[in-house]
Amino acid sequence: QVQLVESGGGSVQAGGSLRLSCAVSGDTYNSYYMGWFRQAPGKEREAVVITGSTGTWYSDSVKGRYTVSQDSAKNMWYLQMNSLEPEDTAMYYCAADDISANLIIGRPKYWGQGTQVTVSS
Repeated sequence: QVQLVESGGGSVQAGGSLRLSCAVSGDTYNSYYMGWFRQAPGKEREAVVITGSTGTWYSDSVKGRYTVSQDSAKNMWYLQMNSLEPEDTAMYYCAADDISANLIIGRPKYWGQGTQVTVSS
């Protein structure tokens, strides 16, 4: 059983930065794989980063601009987003699963409520 609570979304101008936070509650925190997904209006939900004990994967659209990190003492995951572009505008969700394949196929067991990111030109 895992609960995810997101925060940190907002509005920024192109070229700016945001850091999203995901507070994780659960006894197996260190055993879970973590992902960040986003969905823009009229588009399919897509994974932007998936991370776990075996490594970290970033989508081509965000690679080099986004960085995922963890503060295990605070049970927090972060998504640092730099050099933001209008195309990054979307609702962002954190997600977790103890099976990495579920994140890869876009069907993790646990989701946060989402936080809106808006990037203006």
